[in-house]
Amino acid sequence: MCARKRWDTTPLVMRLLGGALAISVGAFALGVADVWHFGTLDQKRPSDVAIVLGAESHDGEVSEVFAERLNHAARLYREGYVRKVIVCGGVGEDSTTSEAADGKAYLVAAGVDAGDVLCEDRSRYTRENLANARAIMEDEGLRTAIVVSDPMHMRRALTIAHLLDMDAVSSPTPTTRYRTLRYKVPFAVREVLWLVEDVIRMQFWP
Repeated sequence: MCARKRWDTTPLVMRLLGGALAISVGAFALGVADVWHFGTLDQKRPSDVAIVLGAESHDGEVSEVFAERLNHAARLYREGYVRKVIVCGGVGEDSTTSEAADGKAYLVAAGVDAGDVLCEDRSRYTRENLANARAIMEDEGLRTAIVVSDPMHMRRALTIAHLLDMDAVSSPTPTTRYRTLRYKVPFAVREVLWLVEDVIRMQFWP
């Protein structure tokens, strides 16, 4: 009796793995391109409030990144796009004041009425920024929002906002410290990874 021929499945497995890798790399590249493109879009419209996502500050001194976000929110306020501003961000390491408090002081110095600035001072991450800002909006009777952050941050921020059922649009800062490819590419890559993580967390571990 002839022995049954055994098929070597190694080439097939390697092709399948190679195909899966190529699809994954292609999908990731498309994600980076989407983050990049979305950051060029300014969707601003008349809204109840601007939400400034937190960035580093220390004992009253805001970072360059945070200052650009706050400057843009102040501009939206002065131009009449919003009547209130929510500044997000809790107390960072080695700081005695919250990002929100430091950001409010910066906005007031820039001419925004103190009574029109609301502080969300408990969050540490983007999804917490927006979830807590949403609660403030509900408490204050605010329905529509413009989310303000750096261009590469906007796709993730708006995705989170929409998962939270917020009526929000994107308005990225027109100026940013992330000006060259050396900084933009790593930022975009990280944003894709964090976007996937945030979506998974919000869908399965709300």
